[in-house]
Amino acid sequence: MREMSRRSGNCVRCCLVIFAVVSALAVCGPALFWRFKKGVSLGDNKSSCPPCNCDCPPPLSLLKIAPGLANLSVTDCGSNDPDIKQEMEKQFVDLLTEELKLQEAVAEEHLRHMNITFGEAKRVASQYQKEAEKCNAATETCEEARERAEALLIKERKVTSLWERRAQQMGWEGE
Repeated sequence: MREMSRRSGNCVRCCLVIFAVVSALAVCGPALFWRFKKGVSLGDNKSSCPPCNCDCPPPLSLLKIAPGLANLSVTDCGSNDPDIKQEMEKQFVDLLTEELKLQEAVAEEHLRHMNITFGEAKRVASQYQKEAEKCNAATETCEEARERAEALLIKERKVTSLWERRAQQMGWEGE
């Protein structure tokens, strides 16, 4: 029984080792394959090309080659060439002209919208003015009618008071 357990333990270890090796090859295999392939192709090219004997000076820095490019600005690009400068100025002038035309179109649209809104406001204000005048006329009519009704009431009270006095003089006792 113990021997059986030992065999299964060894089998598991063997399977784990095989799994680890296969996993490592799966992960690292493609990179190794391409590196090996490049190494083989470079080896073939080396045999066909003679070795290069160069006595080159050290590379120059960007500041020494083109000091104007150190600040990485391209606004001065072509400023010494009159043709390029004229073309750049044309483009700049065209861009400014286009921008001005766009601003003019926006301003005209804004003005048109403002005029429409102003006309609508005038129309609504006129309508409110007419309604206010109607309301004032109705108020005046009502006020005149109230004053007439008040005057009639006063007159009716006087007549009623007169008739009550006459009735009392004739013997009426009232309620």
